[in-house]
Amino acid sequence: MPHEPLIAVFVDFENLALGVRDMGSDAFRVELVLKRLLQKGRIVFKRAYCDWSNYRGTVREFHSHGIEMVDIPRGKVSGKNSADIHMVVDAMDLCYSKQHIDFFALLSGDSDFSPLVSKLKENEKRVIGCGVKSSTSDLLIANCDEFIYYDDLVVAAKKRPPMKKKGKDTSDKKQEAAERLLEIVRSLEGDYDPLWGSLVKQTMRRLYPGLNETYYGYRTFAEMLESVA
Repeated sequence: MPHEPLIAVFVDFENLALGVRDMGSDAFRVELVLKRLLQKGRIVFKRAYCDWSNYRGTVREFHSHGIEMVDIPRGKVSGKNSADIHMVVDAMDLCYSKQHIDFFALLSGDSDFSPLVSKLKENEKRVIGCGVKSSTSDLLIANCDEFIYYDDLVVAAKKRPPMKKKGKDTSDKKQEAAERLLEIVRSLEGDYDPLWGSLVKQTMRRLYPGLNETYYGYRTFAEMLESVA
């Protein structure tokens, strides 16, 4: 079984919320970002920073995804930088204390995090950035090992046909299996050559932990892969 990269996620929520508002989209959909990150590894740490009194509607959704929310009330003097400082301090503390973490995902478009990215890379961590195209610093993008544009995730989600609800027959389940496997393979093939079946299975377990080959009507995972090859 290949090594499963471990990912820590840090969210500068106000930066994202303002960016999403400016792009004329609905509320920020954190599940789209988490799903993309799960295609890369196992998420072992999730923390978001904001003055949550301004975004009460988001609290329940973040709780449902197991994200720890750090409340940073906006003061007359501290302003937004207080959240940034907390996030930087926590990220560096995790970098030094949890050396098994491979990736740091920074969800923000703020150029103020560029020094943090550099410091994490000095400590042999890979950094994935994520932000809205129109409100993300070019400096931050260039400094990250990889950058995910939130806009692209939204567009891809709109193109994806909705999964059928319960009551599926065997053919429906096998069609669903094919769609999910192809989605995973396409997300991995740019990063892995060759792409092993064990890695595809590992990724599928992260994305859909309650499902397995038996659910889709196959005896083994290899049989399921062969059916869509």
